[in-house]
Amino acid sequence: MSVDKKLLEILCCPVTKIGVKLLPKAKLQALNATIGQGKLRYADGSTVDEPLDEGLITENETTIYRVDDDIPIMLEDRGIPTSQLQDS
Repeated sequence: MSVDKKLLEILCCPVTKIGVKLLPKAKLQALNATIGQGKLRYADGSTVDEPLDEGLITENETTIYRVDDDIPIMLEDRGIPTSQLQDS
């Protein structure tokens, strides 16, 4: 299952208030490859140690939020800055 489309319409980044969209499969695979290498960190500096089954990305594509059991984890500290992916 996936995040409800109506919920997706009202969700936004807790920091920037920018809307979010589903993370495309190709980007999800690249993200999980980087997680597997131990090179990805959350906004709070802790290592992302579990791959994502699904994710949301801000419309400006600067932050990714994980979705666990169809529940978006929209916490400021648990955002994943995409700038890390450009360097990998």
